Amino acid sequence: MEMVNRPYAAAFESYAVKNPEVLCLSADLTSSCEIDGFRDRHPEQFLSMGMAEQNMLSFAGGLGLAGFRPFIHTFGVFLYRRPYDQLMASIAYPRRKVRLMGFLPGITTPGGMTHQAIEDISVMRTIPNMTVLETGDATEVEGIVEAADSIDGPVYARVLRGSVPRLFKDPMKVGELRVLSEGSDVLVITAGITTEEAMRAGGALAKVGVSVRHLHLNTLKPFDAKAILDHAASVRYGVITLENHLIAGGIGSMTAEAMADAGMSRRLIRLGLKDTYAHGGSKPYLMRYYGLDAMALVKAIEDLTGQKTGIDEDALDSVRVDAVHSAVKAEAL
Repeated sequence: MEMVNRPYAAAFESYAVKNPEVLCLSADLTSSCEIDGFRDRHPEQFLSMGMAEQNMLSFAGGLGLAGFRPFIHTFGVFLYRRPYDQLMASIAYPRRKVRLMGFLPGITTPGGMTHQAIEDISVMRTIPNMTVLETGDATEVEGIVEAADSIDGPVYARVLRGSVPRLFKDPMKVGELRVLSEGSDVLVITAGITTEEAMRAGGALAKVGVSVRHLHLNTLKPFDAKAILDHAASVRYGVITLENHLIAGGIGSMTAEAMADAGMSRRLIRLGLKDTYAHGGSKPYLMRYYGLDAMALVKAIEDLTGQKTGIDEDALDSVRVDAVHSAVKAEAL
């Protein structure tokens, strides 16, 4: 286990220099999206579009028409709120090979409502032709560039930045979920930063005899409903989703839709933001305040199973790997 500093920067540069038709677009957040070094070393593949996201998305659609594969870099929230019409008409509808790299997903930023992409999954998954990916650790960040560029059409990716924990050894594969534990009591489904929290809770839960089946998603659209249903049918009590997003429209909603479509009568608890905007603060503070952390998961499992585990924050701390847990780093704009 390790913390990896700026894994995206190295991964993008390594891939782009081997593929000259890949272009790097920035919306005045070049250093914040870890592409400042690429700009300086490879100016022939870099375009600064300024603080004009609507124009940038239309321009990227034109580049796609001309045979380039533009990678747009900005905060996730700026890729769909302001330029929604351009996203639909210039990129999604004509199925341009535009890669929308959205940094600071959900509450990974202290910037408050203006910078927090908390409804992006719900928006992006409803757009025809759009693939939606999410990174959960340094290994997936290192693989997100190649994974996104393998898609024949537009891609939106929720990308982690800065100092990122390495949780997985194997590279991400589009469309394949990770089975992190094979328990039989409760199915827990996570993605992004919530996977690390569920892994923290898993050790403490195992010590008190709660058997958790833990799935990590990096492909949110297409959503593998069949795999989710197969896992849900194999556990005793039910399903819990934990996501860095509003519970409306995100992973919890996708899981509920799959279960309803299949007529599966199992209890589902959705953890995430509940019809609210998040305020500013550090990621660990916001995850605790809004119930997206390991302790929130433990309480939900107690509710689902009807059993008190006796697990408290001290128990969770005892199984935490401090050098890996993202509480060791500070977030900033």
